[in-house]
Amino acid sequence: MISITTKSPYALQALAELGRSGGAGPVPIGELARRRDIPVQFLEQLFAVLRRAGILRSQRGVKGGYSFARDPSEITVLELVELLDGPLGADAKGVFGDAAAAAREVLAKTTVADVMERERRDAGAAMYYI
Repeated sequence: MISITTKSPYALQALAELGRSGGAGPVPIGELARRRDIPVQFLEQLFAVLRRAGILRSQRGVKGGYSFARDPSEITVLELVELLDGPLGADAKGVFGDAAAAAREVLAKTTVADVMERERRDAGAAMYYI
């Protein structure tokens, strides 16, 4: 059926945060987890999967942390969902199959870079003037 757990949204939030702050080098996972209010142990599990899949690279040590192994503009949200939650809508039939196909289409054309840009735009729109 169509199933997206909390894994994918949390991973996407953390990757957007990594993209926002990771230009100077690896970012500690604890810092990403704190900024996005994600449990560190949970994020460690997700990032381990993403590292094995070649999306992230990790560096140990005092200046260690995570950085992108691939450009965020090349990583689709569908790829993240299917790595972390399995094939989206694989057994869906009828109207649910149609819904799954529509969801797959949207997620396949949305990249991590797109999400980062959307967050940046939304943050700018939230400015209040007195």
